[in-house]
Amino acid sequence: MARWCTASISVSRAKTRRSFLTSDTSPGQLLRQEYETRLAARGYRADAAQRAAVDLLGQWLSAFLGRRRSLLRRPAAGVYLWGGVGRGKSFVMNALHAAAPLVEKRRVHFHAFLAELQTLVRAYAGQPDPLVLAARELAGSTRLLCFDEFHVHDIGDAMLLGRLVKVLVDEGVGVVCTSNYPPSKLCPNPLYRERFLPTIKLIDARFEVLELDGGQDYRRESTRDWGQFCWPLADDAVWADTPLAPPPHAERELVIEVNRRPLRLVARENKRAWLDFAELCRGPRSSADYLWLCEHFAELIVGTVPSLDGEGIDVQQRFLNFIDIAYDSGVRLRLGGVDRPEVLCRAGSHTDFSRTHSRLQQLQALDMANAASFCSFQEAES
Repeated sequence: MARWCTASISVSRAKTRRSFLTSDTSPGQLLRQEYETRLAARGYRADAAQRAAVDLLGQWLSAFLGRRRSLLRRPAAGVYLWGGVGRGKSFVMNALHAAAPLVEKRRVHFHAFLAELQTLVRAYAGQPDPLVLAARELAGSTRLLCFDEFHVHDIGDAMLLGRLVKVLVDEGVGVVCTSNYPPSKLCPNPLYRERFLPTIKLIDARFEVLELDGGQDYRRESTRDWGQFCWPLADDAVWADTPLAPPPHAERELVIEVNRRPLRLVARENKRAWLDFAELCRGPRSSADYLWLCEHFAELIVGTVPSLDGEGIDVQQRFLNFIDIAYDSGVRLRLGGVDRPEVLCRAGSHTDFSRTHSRLQQLQALDMANAASFCSFQEAES
């Protein structure tokens, strides 16, 4: 069965290559057309940095699909786009994923993809090198992998991602990554950075690396409505007489099972759940738990978010992971905080707070101390 599947994939890839070679429209042209269409749909105007990224991706995709092996020069294994938050990295990569004339392509997000990889690894438990077997299974069904928000903050992620990237490159999978960091700044923790250095060297040697930074944060212009941020709220008042309070008929104080462990909810009503910040972030919660919540609920209400520079790095990382997962999943989020987002997520407290702050800024702000703001919110909700 494995041989038949591999052969079928090889035939499919050969057909894709032949169709590309005989097509009048190159992958690079398809990408530019897709990019321009998406710009027009949003009313955006491209900056020079984004156009440079589109040109590079188009050239790489054309070479990747039509490449011929050479003893003198190996083709680039992929493209690594990095830059500040809101510069359009994901926008450009999503255009590439849509335009690539391939069936075997995937666009994945960091946390969901790692959860999938860990599940695959467990399926090969007891066999020699389960991670390599899992990575080869992924490579067998994927020709192009678009990996959004590539970052490394703990030793588990470092070991998984490092070996995965090597296997994918060895198997000929094209990998396109977006990141807030240049390759040299990945895995900054000195305790295990040495173990990730071979992956950094692999990216530098085998990938086209481009900084995408036109100097403008487009998320500030976003019209996406993915929830509210209410402030200032105290811990003892967040669930009483505030916009975040559960309705009278909601179930109160219940415990559900999430990935075989209990999780206490303040309240639940249909597809909405209310949670305390402490329950969500101060305990031993994983990204898999946050993925589960976003899969089972359409709206999550969380309070009260404290000033995070007063929390431990583990609590900060859980909150960042939760915001990333909620944002990417499309769940509606309502947060209550002791202060404004820029105060809760001070620059320098955590290396990824810039991304989190940018996403919190896209929540509708409700200043509880501002009567006019509160009244307009109540009118909108009624």
